[in-house]
Amino acid sequence: MFLLSTWVLALDVFVLCLFLTIIKWKRFLVTTLFGYQHPYPPGPPSRSWIWGNYADLSAGNQVNVYAEWFKQYGDVVHFRTFNEHFILVSSREAATEIFEKRSNNYSSRTFPKMAELMGWHFLTGFKPYGERWRAERRLLQQHFKPEAIPRYFEIMEQKINVMLRQLLTDPDRFRDHIRNLSGAIIMSTVYDYELSPHGDAYVKIAEESLERLGEATFAGAMLVNSLPFLRHLPGWLPGCGFHRYAQNTKVMTDQMLNDPLTLVEKRMASGIAHPCIAAELLVNPVSPIQYIDIKNVCGTSYAAGADTTVSATSTFFYAMANHYDVQLKAQAEIDDLIGRDRLPCLEDRAALPYAEALYREILRWQPVVPLSIFHASRDDDIYKGYYIPKGATVIPNIRAMSRDSTRYVDPESFNPSRFIKDNGTLNDDDVNYTFGFGRRICPGRHFASATLWLSIVRVLYLFDIRRKKDVFGNEIPVNSGYTPSLVTHPLPFECSITPRSHSAHMMLFEAITEKFSDFKM
Repeated sequence: MFLLSTWVLALDVFVLCLFLTIIKWKRFLVTTLFGYQHPYPPGPPSRSWIWGNYADLSAGNQVNVYAEWFKQYGDVVHFRTFNEHFILVSSREAATEIFEKRSNNYSSRTFPKMAELMGWHFLTGFKPYGERWRAERRLLQQHFKPEAIPRYFEIMEQKINVMLRQLLTDPDRFRDHIRNLSGAIIMSTVYDYELSPHGDAYVKIAEESLERLGEATFAGAMLVNSLPFLRHLPGWLPGCGFHRYAQNTKVMTDQMLNDPLTLVEKRMASGIAHPCIAAELLVNPVSPIQYIDIKNVCGTSYAAGADTTVSATSTFFYAMANHYDVQLKAQAEIDDLIGRDRLPCLEDRAALPYAEALYREILRWQPVVPLSIFHASRDDDIYKGYYIPKGATVIPNIRAMSRDSTRYVDPESFNPSRFIKDNGTLNDDDVNYTFGFGRRICPGRHFASATLWLSIVRVLYLFDIRRKKDVFGNEIPVNSGYTPSLVTHPLPFECSITPRSHSAHMMLFEAITEKFSDFKM
C-alpha cells in the first residue's frame, strides 16, 4: 500500500511538472508549428522533434562537434535540445557584432539548473545581467583593474619563486607545483591565506568542484538542464541520480564560499588581519546584501583563479617539451636583456616581445575556456536575416576563433612568431578574445596575464624543459590531448625539467630565494 501511494505521488508530481513545462514550451511550440518571418541560422537537423540535437551532444565532445558544425554550416549556427535554443558563434567578426556592438541584448547569462543545484549560484560570471551582477562586477573591477595589479606583484614573485625552488628539488611533481602556485597566489591575494606546500585542502576542493562544474554546464551534459522539472522528482527515480551528485558537490562549493572568508573575519575580530581583498571589503560596516556581494566576489576570485592559470601554465610546459627551438629563442631574448644580475620581473615585459608572443601563442593554441561562458539573448534579435529568439543560449566558440585559418597561418602549429611583425615588434593581436567579450569579459584577465607571463619568463630563465628519455636514451613521446571540460587541461604527461647549464643563474636564484626557504605556499 505504501509503495502504491508513493508511485501515485510521484505520478502526480510528474504530471504537474509536465503541465508547467508545456506552458514554458508554449513559445517554442508556436514558433515551431507556425514558423517565424525570419529563419533560424543554419544548423544540424534535429534528431527528434522532441529532444532536437540532444543526442549529438550527450557524449561530452562538444568542442569537436562544434568544429564540424562550423565547417559545415558557417560561423553562426543554430541547434536545439528539447525547448532550449542554442546559437554557436565561431568567428571574431560575428562575436564582435553580437557580444560587443549588441551588448545590451547579449550581456546576460543562462544559468544551468545543474550548476544551481551544485551550489554555484555565487559565481559572478554566471549571474544574469542585473543589479546584483553590476554590484559584484564593480567590486571585481575595483581590485583587478590594470592600475591595481602592481599591488600584487610582490605576492606573485614570492609564490613563483617558491614554485621555482620546488621545480629544482622535485621536478617530477611539476603539475602539483603548478596547481599550488595558482591557488597560493589567489588565496593570498584574496584571503591572506597561506597554502600548505604539500597538497592543500582548498586546492583540492577547487580542482574537484570546478571539474564537476565543467561536466554539468555543457549543452546536453545533464538532462535536468533541458528538463528543469526533473529537479522536483526524488533521486531514487530513474534518470534522477543527479541529485546525489549535486548534493556532494554543494558540500565543496559551500566550503569554497564560506570557510576562507570566515577565517578572515575571525582574524579581523582578533585584530590580527593582514591586508587582503576580503579584509579591505569588510573593513567598513556593510549591509546584509553587500555582505553577500563581498562573499560572492571573493568566492568567484578563488574559484576562477585557482584553476584557469593552472591550465595555461600546464600548456606552457607541454609546449616547451615539444618545441625546444621556441624555448631556445625565448631564452636567448631573456638572457640578452636580463644578464646574470637579477631575475626577470614584470617591469621587463615591454622589452621582451618574443616572450610576449610566446604568452599569446599559449592562450591561442589551447584556449583555457574553449567555449567561454554562455551568454543569453534578452530579446528577439535578427542577425544577417536570421532569427535569434529571446532566451537563447549564445555560445562563443573560442576554440574555433583560435583556429581561424584566414587570420592564423597553419593554426594547429605552435608558432609564437605569428605575433611578431617583420620589424621585430608585436602585432596588434593581443588574443584578448580568449578572455571573453563585451561587458562579460573576464575582469581578472590582467591579474591572470601578469601571473602567467612572469611564471613563463622565470621558468625559462632558470630551467630547460625537454622530453624525458628512456634507459636507452630515446625520447619518450609526450602524451597528447586535453580534457573536455569547461576549463580544459592537458592530459597527464611527463617531461624533463633541469637547471640550465650556466651555474651563475642558479647561484643567483638560490641567493634571491634563500629568504623564502621557510615560506609556506
